[in-house]
Amino acid sequence: MAKANPELIAALEKTITKLSNGAAYQWGHMGACNCGNLAQELTQLSKAEIHQFAMQRYGDWNEQILDYCPTSGYPMDMMISKMLNYGLTLDDLAHLERLSDPEILKSIPKEKRDQLNKNSREDVVLYMKVWASLLREKWLIQQGSEVNLSPEKKLKSAVLV
Repeated sequence: MAKANPELIAALEKTITKLSNGAAYQWGHMGACNCGNLAQELTQLSKAEIHQFAMQRYGDWNEQILDYCPTSGYPMDMMISKMLNYGLTLDDLAHLERLSDPEILKSIPKEKRDQLNKNSREDVVLYMKVWASLLREKWLIQQGSEVNLSPEKKLKSAVLV
């Protein structure tokens, strides 16, 4: 999982807010999908710019991640590099696009987890909320702070907000 840090947590939270408030979302659009919305926040590129970069090569986010080369000079690879500089991994990006990270999924109630849809705005928001919450907990622990919430309260604050 991503390296917990305030910048990444803030970017996830801003992405959550934007998606919750009606930001463009279209799973099949490289700049407006799960990764595309987070990329907008981390890179300050528009959805159109991200999509244009992606169209210079073939494939969706997962294929672009598989072909990622930090020295290729392709704009998509430079954008992915910038995202990785925030503490993300290539696996994080692949999981985000499919809503599939096992650590995040185990923090979502089973009945909801079993119904997650990778191209549902609401499910992406839920996934990002849980992810941001897990990263915040890790960050606080790294900083020597103790998180004094019970597992139920943590889950409520992450999932039901």
